[in-house]
Amino acid sequence: MREWLVYLTELAVLGINFIALAVIAYATLEALVRGVRLVRQADDHLRVDLWLRYGRWLVGGLTFQLAADIVETAITDNWESIGRLAAIAAIRTFVNYSLERDIEGLRERRERRARAASTGAVHG
Repeated sequence: MREWLVYLTELAVLGINFIALAVIAYATLEALVRGVRLVRQADDHLRVDLWLRYGRWLVGGLTFQLAADIVETAITDNWESIGRLAAIAAIRTFVNYSLERDIEGLRERRERRARAASTGAVHG
């Protein structure tokens, strides 16, 4: 019975990591294509939107990787492996938190600019 649980858990971890890889690869390719198109444009608003979108995709990919780490702990049977998984999870959580904070900062900056532009348009 335990062998089946280990086998199914390993398949789940592999599948979840594949999803994370697909999400991050797609996001990176999309950001590259959109970024190349934006090189010729001087629109900061479009660049901020590009990085916000890319950041959201990265957060999604990191979340899938963290989920795989959590599932993997179900079959880990020694403290060294658990410590390694905990370190990886902590790093991914920190990166995820940092990305989320950066995304929020960009979003707030974009909203301030939009409010300033609309106020300037009404009063200007």
